[in-house]
Amino acid sequence: MNQPKLSFWQIWNVSFGFLGVQIGFALQNGNVSRILTDLGADLSSLSLFWLAAPIMGLLVQPIVGALSDKTWNGLGRRLPFILGGAIVAAGAMALLPNASMVVAFLPPMIFGLLIFAIKDAAFNVTFQPFRSLVSDMVPAEQRNLGYSVQTLLINIGAVVGSILPFVLTNVVGLDNVAEAGQVAPSVIWAFYIGATILLGSVLWTVFRTKEYAPEDYYKYKGMDIEKVQAENEQDAKKSMVEKVVGLWQLIKASPEIMKQLALVQFFSWFALFIMWTYLPAALTQHVWGVGVEWFDPAYLATHAVPDAISQAKGAAGDWVGILYAAQAIFSVLFAIVLTKLANKFGRKLVYSLSLLAGGLGYLSMFLFQDTTLVTVDLLITQVTVAEGAIGIVLSMIGVGIAWSAILAMPYAILAGALPADKTGVYMGIFNFTIAAPQIVSGIVSGWVLGSIFANQAINIIMLAGVCMILGAFSVGLVKDQTEATQA
Repeated sequence: MNQPKLSFWQIWNVSFGFLGVQIGFALQNGNVSRILTDLGADLSSLSLFWLAAPIMGLLVQPIVGALSDKTWNGLGRRLPFILGGAIVAAGAMALLPNASMVVAFLPPMIFGLLIFAIKDAAFNVTFQPFRSLVSDMVPAEQRNLGYSVQTLLINIGAVVGSILPFVLTNVVGLDNVAEAGQVAPSVIWAFYIGATILLGSVLWTVFRTKEYAPEDYYKYKGMDIEKVQAENEQDAKKSMVEKVVGLWQLIKASPEIMKQLALVQFFSWFALFIMWTYLPAALTQHVWGVGVEWFDPAYLATHAVPDAISQAKGAAGDWVGILYAAQAIFSVLFAIVLTKLANKFGRKLVYSLSLLAGGLGYLSMFLFQDTTLVTVDLLITQVTVAEGAIGIVLSMIGVGIAWSAILAMPYAILAGALPADKTGVYMGIFNFTIAAPQIVSGIVSGWVLGSIFANQAINIIMLAGVCMILGAFSVGLVKDQTEATQA
């Protein structure tokens, strides 16, 4: 029995919640390092704090994936997890920038880290079933379109989330300068707004999408519902040890293509983690000319921060949002043609060249170092920035192309190789290839920055560029059987 094709708007509704989730991720990526630095973290420890994100993904996604494979209730199969995760994530987003308010109970930085971990866990509870929902609802012949729409919505969300603090500062008029031990008002309100949109967009997907009933789903996937239900009943009776052993057996039995993609994922996500952690510091130092000593808590404890340094940090922090918005816009534009390019030239070639563009984008950032202050007209407002910061917008073209491919191509390549009754758990296992390189990056990159690069953050960005290029070459090792069969 053939699975029915979906209209464009049905595919849109299935993925619409990604818009809000990505606003949350964009606010996290652009501002968590800024928040933790304002609360007292030093540069070499930032990557360790950021470990909370991939660790939560590593722990949460396989569990949620396995549970959602077996969950069928009135709301659906994946939708209960999507909704529950969104509610917790929205609450945590509202709490994170207010960490300084609980100083009487916990050190603000510790509370901020705790809420960051909870928020990221909730993001993963929402995000992982979304991946599986698209695979469940979209038939194989529409899968490239499905993941491209998903990528489009993710990047629209990234634009909104990235520019929110900048808009609140330069259009609304909120202050972007943080007092000692505090978070800037523009960042606080950006998180409030982001939390509201996250919850609203997820509710749209929940109420506009009706998942298939079990009997219909298994027919569309060519499976025997009675056999699957019997297996699920057997799994429910297993002890925790047996379940862990079973998960390990699933990992060992993973499709070969998942293992091949893991190497590409390692280099890609190792590089992305570095950018999210250290781009604010790299921009502040390399383009605005702020010395590394102003990122050292010990130095700051004995020196008053000049207004010029505070303003430079605030301006650079806001511009990071503009850069991420530019990356997302370029990624959206590339997502529009990504499906056509993949269909015409093959997913592997498009994937590889996209990662190469990303690596060159990272490396090109070193070229832009002019600290001359210039006024830029951004249509919605005028802003004064270091001239080199404008050039780095061009660097984000390559990064945006790579990001678009990273969000779509591995899943499009992988989806056709997964058994329909284990899509959720395998998508969760595949998240290991996202979380593991970030954990390695978090452990290693702070030490590399402090011990080898003397806390000059632009150098760690160059390392990220090299890694992304290695990822591009690694695509050649991937054997896309689905594409070969269609050819």
